[in-house]
Amino acid sequence: MNDIKEMYDLVVKAHENLYDYWLKNILFTWQWWIGVLLTILPWAIWIKYRRKESTTRLLFAGTVTIIITYFLDLIGTILGLWYYKWKVIPLIPTYMPWDYTLFPVSIMFFLQVKPNASKYTKSFIFSIMSVGFEKLFVWLDFYKEVRWRSLYSFPIYIVIYLIVDCVVRQNYYKELKE
Repeated sequence: MNDIKEMYDLVVKAHENLYDYWLKNILFTWQWWIGVLLTILPWAIWIKYRRKESTTRLLFAGTVTIIITYFLDLIGTILGLWYYKWKVIPLIPTYMPWDYTLFPVSIMFFLQVKPNASKYTKSFIFSIMSVGFEKLFVWLDFYKEVRWRSLYSFPIYIVIYLIVDCVVRQNYYKELKE
């Protein structure tokens, strides 16, 4: 392989093969439907139970979470540390329910529940729950660890929560109310 075009052609071919596989083997399976549900249902629950006066702040927290988790998930997927077997959308290399729903909605709920509780305690609980769900998804065969173990994620989840908490509590927002 002497030029970049040949490498991109290989990537395009791999995506075409993945898309064909997805159409024939993943689309409309029970695993795919679980992914669709996990993408939509948490947002619907959040819309119903969010603190209306904190919507903008919480959506900002969710957006920051999506950016961070998608970026880290993309790096891990590209480096071959893990992969997802039952994607909702085949052209997104990460698992859409994780990055676009489960992490941001979870963090938004954590931020609005007991807003004056210790952010370190909340980050620790968030991390334990996230690693637990990661292990569940490994067990359900949705997610395959290649050169990664769920426990490696534990400190990363703590840092993600603390970053989002710090960003969302900047002075240009009103304080969260209990």
